[in-house]
Amino acid sequence: MPRFPPLPPDFRLRTPRVVLRPLEEGDADALHAVLGDPVAMTAYEGAFTPAETREWIRRQRERYLRDGAGLWALISRETGEVLGDAGITRQRIEDDEVWEVGYHLVRSAWGRGLAAEGAARAVDWAFGHDGVESVHAKVRDTNLRSMNVAIRLGMTVRRRFEVVYRGVRMPHLDFAVSRAERSAAQGRHRTH
Repeated sequence: MPRFPPLPPDFRLRTPRVVLRPLEEGDADALHAVLGDPVAMTAYEGAFTPAETREWIRRQRERYLRDGAGLWALISRETGEVLGDAGITRQRIEDDEVWEVGYHLVRSAWGRGLAAEGAARAVDWAFGHDGVESVHAKVRDTNLRSMNVAIRLGMTVRRRFEVVYRGVRMPHLDFAVSRAERSAAQGRHRTH
């Protein structure tokens, strides 16, 4: 599986409403508004502690160095506020190693399409690199909001699998979109 090139120091991905940039230690309080919210984190069997949020940021920063990608801060262009995270991470689904798009959004921003907008920009960034032929989304089978984001990204379910997290067996769906499918969908949107 290819690795992305190292992120440049000024790395930013922009959309009309959000900016993605590498997470920093100083983002811990803002990100904890999402990761520390038991409702937002239902799919993870509960909220993170502040220490777990700091550890989450540390792991993403390690991914930037190891993989050239990770979850990035999702920032409102209007307010400059960190609303959550979104990005591309190396994940394992059963015996396969895949690039996965992930996203977590503060509840006050739900329902406005911001997670899908940030995630779509991350997917397009991934497909901008040679060797990335598909991007996946691992979604717990009870997480309808995340399923809807995956569907908006043009993804379809490829398989069902289980993850054990915090001692709980969790059925998941492997949503994915291929480079060709994403390109065809974007072509259709441009012609309408």
